[in-house]
Amino acid sequence: MTVITTFKEKRREKQIKYERSVLRDLSINTLKERVKHYFGSTNLASSFAMNTGIEEACYDVALEAFLLGAKFSKFGYHGENPDDVRKRCFKEEKHLIDTLYNFLLYWGNGQEGTMSESLYYLCEQYIFVWWKEGFDKGQRRHKLRLH
Repeated sequence: MTVITTFKEKRREKQIKYERSVLRDLSINTLKERVKHYFGSTNLASSFAMNTGIEEACYDVALEAFLLGAKFSKFGYHGENPDDVRKRCFKEEKHLIDTLYNFLLYWGNGQEGTMSESLYYLCEQYIFVWWKEGFDKGQRRHKLRLH
């Protein structure tokens, strides 16, 4: 007897395999440094001293943005402009930005007050940097035929 698998299962297995291979290029030190770089100097960071829960949330969102960029890098490899590729995943990127922003607002206990707009821009920049790095790494993998 043969095992029957569906197309969705095969696609999901292939996606997981690709994500694992892309994430091998990423270091934990880079994650930590970027969190400190983007959120270490804000009033928000000093209010709760960047506890591990907040840092882990930043790591999770960074990984998702990195994988999103890597996933859409195939369009860049085939000649599409990175700005146009970014427009393709606008909803997903916006969701990541909003998720991180709302999480930081919730755990900030309202202490950022007037700084909430600048916090949103920080979240936007943080997500973009990770998306761009994932996009570049994914493009490099496509060029080397490692996809």
